[in-house]
Amino acid sequence: MRLVRMTSDHSKKRRRGPSSADQHGAATASSSSSSSCSPPSEDLWWTEAAVNEVTAEHPGELVRTGCPYMLCSALPTHWRSNKTLPGAFKVVILSEVPDGTAVTLKAGNDENCSAELRNCSALVKNQIAKFNDLRFVGRSGRGTRIDVHYLYVIMS
Repeated sequence: MRLVRMTSDHSKKRRRGPSSADQHGAATASSSSSSSCSPPSEDLWWTEAAVNEVTAEHPGELVRTGCPYMLCSALPTHWRSNKTLPGAFKVVILSEVPDGTAVTLKAGNDENCSAELRNCSALVKNQIAKFNDLRFVGRSGRGTRIDVHYLYVIMS
């Protein structure tokens, strides 16, 4: 199983230090270069070239994560809870992952470390995990919204 943490702060990119999951061998997308997800220095040119190529093919659609081997769809800056996102949420994996690998998303913020998600599992096909009807479930009512600060991708 592989765990990747992606920050999703729309005002600016945030960097966080390694979480407790890193100390147990999991990969964290927003951690420093000492993380197991970060490539060795000789692979940096390949990673940067692959990221630039993919983002050029899909301008504005994909955002970088703290993990150099993964990109994801940009989340809207404001979205009401329990509503379908305007488009399918995608996780693009640049490293070799076999088709059929299960991917599960977990999200949260500073107030709620584990937000409730609906339709948060997908299978990898051609290095892309596509979540067609991903919903952030929460309290209903006027003005209710969910600010996602980090998103975990669990591959098994």
